[in-house]
Amino acid sequence: MQHREPVARRLYDLTEPISLVNFFSEEPNDSMAALGFDNYWDGYFAGRAAPLGLVPAEVVHAAFYNFADGEAARHIPRVWDTTTPAAAHAAREQGCVTALRRILGDLVETAGFARAGDLLARASTSAPTEGRVMYAGLRALPVPEEPVARLWHAANMLREHRGDGHIVALVSERIGGTEAHVLSALEMGIHPAESFGRIHHLPRARLATVMGGLRDRGLVDASGHLTGAGRATKERIEALTDALAEPPYAGLDEGELGELVIALEPISTRLRATGSR
Repeated sequence: MQHREPVARRLYDLTEPISLVNFFSEEPNDSMAALGFDNYWDGYFAGRAAPLGLVPAEVVHAAFYNFADGEAARHIPRVWDTTTPAAAHAAREQGCVTALRRILGDLVETAGFARAGDLLARASTSAPTEGRVMYAGLRALPVPEEPVARLWHAANMLREHRGDGHIVALVSERIGGTEAHVLSALEMGIHPAESFGRIHHLPRARLATVMGGLRDRGLVDASGHLTGAGRATKERIEALTDALAEPPYAGLDEGELGELVIALEPISTRLRATGSR
């Protein structure tokens, strides 16, 4: 069913705080540490790449897209000397569920919470997998029955589905992973873009090459700010990302979609209030 108004952006705003516990809460880090990882990035790569199985670093690099050359290879396949993909995914899920229970408190026991999880699970398992590598990996895993794990898993699938589409949008505009971080940083008002936390650790020569390339294409100006063409490029990327994120919600009718939004609002509000921490 085609909804009268685009819904992907609204649902992204509501579900993203659920997924962000993966990265901002302590419990997932603790769960990965219990497997034997002594730093955040080993746990990140093991947990997020787990649905892909025992693939080489080149595959993870391609699927994640926005990491600089060599960053995935510092962790993949070495992390699989410490644990298995199945154990890494289970630990990530356990940590996120524990974090959600702590942050959301009594909300997880409400009928609205369970209904949100059921509707979100239906949406998250209804989209085609073709061309969606990360999404397909998660779709191959069973959807949990436990309500908190069910909600987290569904939100995580939708995040990776959107991410797969975002990569398509970036590739269509010939924007590489590091370049994407630059455009996002400048859109957020971070200047110089090279100070952005996702890229500030990269070698200065690499950042200079990236910025030079964007200047040559007219996307940033001599001072390192977005040009009109740069803003237009970023807007096209976001618009296409939203459009490509619509398919999961076509499986819900208008009434169910409205019910899902209402059920997610208190969950999202509480998570945003804590920064998903």
